[in-house]
Amino acid sequence: MEILELLPSSFGYVIFTYFYSWIMLSYLGVKVGAARKKYDVKYPTMYSDKEQVFNCIQRAHQNTLEVYPQWLVFQTIAALVYPTSAAVLGAIWVTSRFSYAWGYYTGDPAKRMKGAYGYIASWFCPLFALFTKETYVLQLLEPFHSNSHYDIM
Repeated sequence: MEILELLPSSFGYVIFTYFYSWIMLSYLGVKVGAARKKYDVKYPTMYSDKEQVFNCIQRAHQNTLEVYPQWLVFQTIAALVYPTSAAVLGAIWVTSRFSYAWGYYTGDPAKRMKGAYGYIASWFCPLFALFTKETYVLQLLEPFHSNSHYDIM
């Protein structure tokens, strides 16, 4: 059996959001590189003692990298059962990271909250992933569960 036979037919939309997130991460990284040059912050220094705007640009990228791995895990698990919903939530999340960064780039950290609408995706995607009895994750656990006398969920 091939992997494409196992994935839902609309899983391609989720793959599109992976590509969209790659564009977003690349954009944020390029912005940090340009800010390093503009504010003369040399590698390996992560933050500047003098330039608050540089710190905000760096922090927007760093925070996104901090949450990205778990985002991908939850989006992928949710997409195995709800690919269209996971793709929509993915598009919302990635777009919110642009808004978050653009607000942060002003040098006023409070303006990063322009991307707060991404919390919708950050909350719902893990719920789709974890609280669905029919998820493939639980089906994978079924051989271990079938010999027990209690139900996981």
